[in-house]
Amino acid sequence: MKKITNFALNPDEETLKQFKECYEEDFVEKASLMPDAHRGYVAPIGAVLVTKDYIVPSWVGFDIGCGVIAVEIKGKNLLEKIKENENNIFEEVKAKIPMGVGEINDLKNISKGTLEKYEKLLEEFRKKPHKKEILQFLEGKAIRHLGTVGSGNHFIEIGYSEGKTWIVIHSGSRGVGYKVAEFYMKKSAGKDKEFEKTYPIHKDSDVGKEYLNILDFGLEFALLNRMEMVHKVIEALEKVLGVKIEWELWVNKNHNHAVPEKGKFIHRKGATPAKKGERGVIPGNMRDGSFLVEGKGNKEFLESSSHGAGRKYSRTQAQKKFSLHEFEDSMKGIKGTVSEGTLDESPMAYKNIYDVMDCQKESVKIINHIKPLINWKGEKKHSNKKKN
Repeated sequence: MKKITNFALNPDEETLKQFKECYEEDFVEKASLMPDAHRGYVAPIGAVLVTKDYIVPSWVGFDIGCGVIAVEIKGKNLLEKIKENENNIFEEVKAKIPMGVGEINDLKNISKGTLEKYEKLLEEFRKKPHKKEILQFLEGKAIRHLGTVGSGNHFIEIGYSEGKTWIVIHSGSRGVGYKVAEFYMKKSAGKDKEFEKTYPIHKDSDVGKEYLNILDFGLEFALLNRMEMVHKVIEALEKVLGVKIEWELWVNKNHNHAVPEKGKFIHRKGATPAKKGERGVIPGNMRDGSFLVEGKGNKEFLESSSHGAGRKYSRTQAQKKFSLHEFEDSMKGIKGTVSEGTLDESPMAYKNIYDVMDCQKESVKIINHIKPLINWKGEKKHSNKKKN
């Protein structure tokens, strides 16, 4: 008998249908749905699926290694200085970090240490099974996705909690994840052109070995991408404030992955790992900030928690339902990317993060609540100009 648990907060029928279709696969042994669950691509966002011998590229999805980093930054009267200079800081970070769909970096802007780490990742990748066309991509354009934030729910934020100042960044492996997902979803589907289905790959097959190799690369790439952005935000702060910033990494965690554990694969599609004592970050929305958490190792939740608040309205629904004026009102006191191009990211488009956190109090303990001061997002380009 499979162990299936569901902690989803007000899930719709489509989300539950997707979840059921996934956990009914023969190779799935356990499954759990997190409080922030909503409809995704093949597997719902917020699904945790434990499999034996098989890995499913479509369950990992297009954004391999999507996750969050939290770094505490330190300096004398730092919070006050940031508040006083928020406009200059906002513009300086925007100038240093490419944001939005298709935005990539200039090679000369990527830190030397990050480039060296990337070469080591490549070195390891070459030693294991791989496809020539994937390697060519990694040796070429892929590196320019480092230090970029992307769009959608990805963000950069400077916030505060109990007298401490934080950088929180939500992003993934960018174009690397997309290229890999597209390539191996087609491979796993074979001649079937309908990709919005579950197509498993056996871990011992040639394709399975290739995918596991590039998956490892993508997960490490995502960690490196977020770390590079932290360096750039700190550089921007030092430039604007004219002071040296000390910093300390609190956590850098992927929440989109498939990881081997005790002979199984744990697929997390937008779910934060939460083993006993394990640190994590759960963002809410642009207004309500992020929660630093510690896992309780709850087996019912498959040692996982939500990766955010979860969408209440789809992007299209949010664009139609809310006005820019409502969005601006909800963001009072926070310097952020508030525009028609980020309207689908307004706080109202998401479930109530406090309710979501309450639904998973048996899985994670809240350590800190980081409230936002400055928030950056990649904007969508809209052709519909608002009339005066």
